[in-house]
Amino acid sequence: MRPIYYIKEFAFQIRKFFKAALTFLIHFLSNLVFFISFCTILITIYRSGFPIDLKISNFIEGSILWLQIILWLAFLIRIILYIQHREIKRIIIVEFIILLILSVFVVEHFLIPDMFENWFGKAEHFLETLYIIIINLVVFLIEFSKKRISFLTSLKPSVLFLLSFIFLILVGALLLMLPAATTHGISITNAFFTSTSAVCVTGLTPIDTATSFTFLGKIIIIALIQIGGLGIMTFTTFFGLFFSPVSTFRNFMMAKEITNTNTFSEMSKTLMKILLFTFTLEAAGTFFIWLSLQNEHVATSFDNFKFAVFHSISAFCNAGFSTKSMNLMDPTIINNYFIQFVIAFLIILGGIGFPILLNYYKLMKHHLFNLGRLLKGKKYLYKPRIINVNSRIVVFTTLILILTGMGFFILFENNNVLQGHSWVEKIAIAFFASVTPRTAGFNAIDYSQILPITALLTIFLMWVGASPGGTGGGIKTSSLVIAIMNVFSFARGKSRIEISRREISTTSIGKAFAAILLSIAVLGIAIMLISVFNPDIDILRVAFECFSAYGTVGLSMGVTPHLCDASKWVLIVTMYLGRIGTFTLFVAFLHQVRNMKYKYPVEEININ
Repeated sequence: MRPIYYIKEFAFQIRKFFKAALTFLIHFLSNLVFFISFCTILITIYRSGFPIDLKISNFIEGSILWLQIILWLAFLIRIILYIQHREIKRIIIVEFIILLILSVFVVEHFLIPDMFENWFGKAEHFLETLYIIIINLVVFLIEFSKKRISFLTSLKPSVLFLLSFIFLILVGALLLMLPAATTHGISITNAFFTSTSAVCVTGLTPIDTATSFTFLGKIIIIALIQIGGLGIMTFTTFFGLFFSPVSTFRNFMMAKEITNTNTFSEMSKTLMKILLFTFTLEAAGTFFIWLSLQNEHVATSFDNFKFAVFHSISAFCNAGFSTKSMNLMDPTIINNYFIQFVIAFLIILGGIGFPILLNYYKLMKHHLFNLGRLLKGKKYLYKPRIINVNSRIVVFTTLILILTGMGFFILFENNNVLQGHSWVEKIAIAFFASVTPRTAGFNAIDYSQILPITALLTIFLMWVGASPGGTGGGIKTSSLVIAIMNVFSFARGKSRIEISRREISTTSIGKAFAAILLSIAVLGIAIMLISVFNPDIDILRVAFECFSAYGTVGLSMGVTPHLCDASKWVLIVTMYLGRIGTFTLFVAFLHQVRNMKYKYPVEEININ
């Protein structure tokens, strides 16, 4: 028996050794992939952003090639090891897809050297660089989401949310300061201002986007808008949930914070839908904008396509950035009302919020399901209250604000900026002017020429902003409704707020009033500071810029380019606070009370 025991023990130790070796090799390859993808991104940025001679360019190109070959081999070995390790199927499928994409690059350089050149011609170098950046960035994010960084894991999700925007703003500013990103260079303040405006999807610019930035600079700006609009944590959490072998409690809490769901399956589906909705709507917007430009004398078809992509992303993310010096007032498109309609539609969908879009998607699925049942001769299945109170409030408030904004704009500006236009044109311009202050910032009129009363109307719309879960800022539509309903409830002697046969929780009421109060405080301080730093500027124009910054709108009365650096930094902070929400800032850094097992006697406070 003793020899058999030793043989079994030896076999057990051998299996244990091979299992440990397999785990170590997978871990080593993961670190190698992470390192290679990160280095490739840095090298590609250096090659694209700095002027270099031919010798260094050839060396860098060769380095990138060999790094991609090593990356391809690492993925190939890792897939084999994952199969041996009996890894999750979705991980193996993702690895295999990335391997196939990397194979295109390897094949192009070794088997068919002129493949990209034959397909894309002059655009070969740019598309190849973009291809390398995107694939390595995806790989980097996947590997980064698997890392367990002790500093990050000890932070609350709300703190990570704040830090993610600061990190993205810093990276964006550094990229915009690359020599190849601008036509004549850029100051540190203007780089941070533009980066913050893009990340916080605002649209205020101290310099002209069209003439100050090169094609590379505009790509950096639109990438910052896309990531900032959705939130960098949406991307990292998505990668953490879908591509990590084990979904950690940290990933779970991150997703819960973003999607407002409670189960892992719900979170996965919601995150997937958010990304799918975003890219689908942006693709549709790109198509319709491009289609509307076919009769315009803009430039080449490729220029039209670039214009369409940039403005579709900028509109859906409620950013308001444009590649035209005069924004939508450019003479080539100012009378193209179809473009304005498409952009306004994208602004509304982006600003209305993903929870509402998902809620109405659920309603559409319910109706399609019942349509299928009716066609088969089955009974209609009724499901109560698919559209929740939050969605009803947001949609109703959005419609009221758009319609009342249109009406008042026509009333105030009929004999001013609308003079000389037909009634159809007046309605189109008023519609766009009512939608765009809701955190978008595109301008089809000159806001420096509007009447003071119209400026006050626009300021109010900018202050309200978008809806919760949307890509914009402001106090949000739901906060406005709760505040108004609270006034009517108390006036009628009711102690609670009731909407659509539902009672609004005291937590929601508290958050709404906190958001309103904190917004007034931030805006008051910002207006006061800029008035001190730039006393020569009219107070109404200063207030307009501050409300535009806090609401992440981007509309301007022409003040921003003339501000001193101190005033620009005030607006930078205001844009940041408007995007993340001042209430979020308080939640992140104030100590959270966990035990409330006591209750003091109630006492009334004199208000009137």
